[in-house]
Amino acid sequence: MAINIKNIAQAFEQVNAYWSPALLASLNGQDVRLAKLKGEFPWHQHDNEDELFFIIKGTLTIDLEDQSLVLKEGEMVVIPRGTQHRPRAEEEVHALLFEPASTLNTGNIKNEFTKSELKDLR
Repeated sequence: MAINIKNIAQAFEQVNAYWSPALLASLNGQDVRLAKLKGEFPWHQHDNEDELFFIIKGTLTIDLEDQSLVLKEGEMVVIPRGTQHRPRAEEEVHALLFEPASTLNTGNIKNEFTKSELKDLR
């Protein structure tokens, strides 16, 4: 197996659609995914998985039932499993996501945002 260095900025150049995560790396049953975000994602939750958002570029708001979290470049948050949330971004955001490989991006719902197959950047 080849061990490769990944350049995150170059990898983001290969992500062509908003809300369509791409697989950057896998380890211990977890995925490291890159996503470009802009606009509003539907309310959803992940019943069995925690989800980590790390902001590389831009500002992301994650609405929760009782508050809104504003993440800026260099900041991260873990959304615990079972937590209703809605990410949204006024301008393009580059986010690194860390979550179990089985995690469906839309969690407990399926709609036009659901991506069951990810672009593979490995």
